[in-house]
Amino acid sequence: MFDKNDLPILNPNQITRRQALKAANAGFGYLALASLLRETAPRTAAASQETAANRPLAPKPPQFPVKAKRIIFLYMDGATSQMDTWDYKAKLQEDDGKVGPGGGTLTASKFKFAQYGETGTWVSELYSNVAKHVDKLCFIRGLHTDTPAHPQAVIQLHTGAAQAQLTRPSMGAWLMYGLGTENQDLPGYITINPPPNFGGAVNYGSAFLPAHYQGTRINDTGYLPNLKAQTATSLQRRQIDLLQSMNRDLAATPGAPDQLEGVIQSYELAFKMQGKVPELLDISKEPQHVLDAYGVKPGPDGAFARQCLMARRLSEAGVRFVEICQPGWDHHTNLHKGLIKNCAATDQPTAALLADLEQRGMLEDTLVLFGSEFGRLPTAQGQDGRDHNITGYPMWLAGAGVKKGFSYGATDEYGRHAVEGRMHTTDLHATLLALMGLDHESLTYRYAGRDFRLTDVKGNVVREIFA
Repeated sequence: MFDKNDLPILNPNQITRRQALKAANAGFGYLALASLLRETAPRTAAASQETAANRPLAPKPPQFPVKAKRIIFLYMDGATSQMDTWDYKAKLQEDDGKVGPGGGTLTASKFKFAQYGETGTWVSELYSNVAKHVDKLCFIRGLHTDTPAHPQAVIQLHTGAAQAQLTRPSMGAWLMYGLGTENQDLPGYITINPPPNFGGAVNYGSAFLPAHYQGTRINDTGYLPNLKAQTATSLQRRQIDLLQSMNRDLAATPGAPDQLEGVIQSYELAFKMQGKVPELLDISKEPQHVLDAYGVKPGPDGAFARQCLMARRLSEAGVRFVEICQPGWDHHTNLHKGLIKNCAATDQPTAALLADLEQRGMLEDTLVLFGSEFGRLPTAQGQDGRDHNITGYPMWLAGAGVKKGFSYGATDEYGRHAVEGRMHTTDLHATLLALMGLDHESLTYRYAGRDFRLTDVKGNVVREIFA
C-alpha cells in the first residue's frame, strides 16, 4: 500500500501525483503511466518534449522566414569618435575653433575623408580598407542611449538594462534561447576578449535564463579556462555520466532550482568541447594568404586580427553568436594617436572578415554588426580629447537581411544630436532580433511572476533597413 512517509520529500503534505505513482506498489503505477504515455502520445509531440527537456540547445526554427542565421558583433569598447571615422561633417570642419551651439569649442577632425563606392559614402582615411567594402554596409546614423557612464551604457547595449543591479540576460543569451545552436558539440554563444571593466560577465551572462544559454568566454589565443582534460577520456566519460545521473535525480526533486538543467547541459557540452574547440581555434592551420589578408601577427597588435579569423571559423562551424572586442577607445586624451593605433588594429581585419565571409558565401546568412556603446562629442576636451556623446552616433551592419550601401537616420550638422531616424538601443535590439527571425515582443521568459524580454516594454523594429 501507499505510504506518504516513504516519499523522499521534505514536506510530506506536498505530494504530486507523479511522486505518488512512483512510490506506490514499488513504483509499478509510475511505470505503467510512463508506458501508456509513450504509446498514446504522437511521435512529434514526444520528439518535441525530448528536445525541450534533453536538448535545450537544439536548433529551433525562427518565428518567421529570414535570411540571417548568425551574428558576428565587432564591439569597439569605450566609444569610437564618429566624426573622425564614419560620420563626416563639412560644417564641423568649416567651424573649427568656434563655440558650438551647446557650448564648448568645436573641433574638426584632423583626418582626411573621401567618398567611396558607387554610393559615394564618406569614410575617414583611418578605415581605408573597410571603405573598399562600403557598398556592402548599412549605416544606422541616428542612435541614442540613456546614460553617458560606460558601465551602464555597456551593460545596456549587451543586455537592454542600464543598471547592473537589474541583471538581465545578454542579447546572445536571448538568441540562444530563441533559436538554439546549429552545432551541438560547440557553444552557441562565444565572446572573445570581452570587456573586463564595464559589467564583466554580466555582458555575456544568462541571468535568470538557464545557464546553458550564457556566453562562453575565450581569449584571442584560443585559451578556454578549465577546458583541458585532466583524466583519460574513457574515465572522464564515466564520471560525467555519473554526475549527470546525480544531477537529474536532484532536478526531479521538489524545490530543485530551475538553473540545474543548465548546469547538467553545461557539463555535457564541456566534455564535447574538449575535442572540438582547440582544433577549431587553432588559426595556424589557415593558409598563409588568409593569415596575411587578416593581418595576423604575434603579440597584442595582432589580437583583433586573430579574433576576426576565429569569429569566421566559429561561425562557419555553427556558432550562433560571436562577439569580439577591441578595447581602448575611451579617448578623453591622446585622441589622435589613440585613433591611429586602434583603427590600424581593426581596419584590415574587419575588411578581411567581410571579404572572407562573402567569398565563402557566408555573408548571405551572417549578420555583421560594428559599433560602440555610444559616441563622442564634436567639441574639444582638454588639449586632445573628446567627451562622451549619447544623443547621436552611428553603427553599421553588413550581410544577411539588410540593405547594401544604405544609410538610415542622421545627426545634426556637427554630429551631436540624432535628428532623423532616431533609434534607441532598445530599437536596435528589436531590429536585430527581427533580422534573426524573432519577435521581440513574444520572445519572453517567465521569471519572478512576470514575463521578461530583451526589450522590456519598449522597442520598435526599424524595417526601413531590411533588404
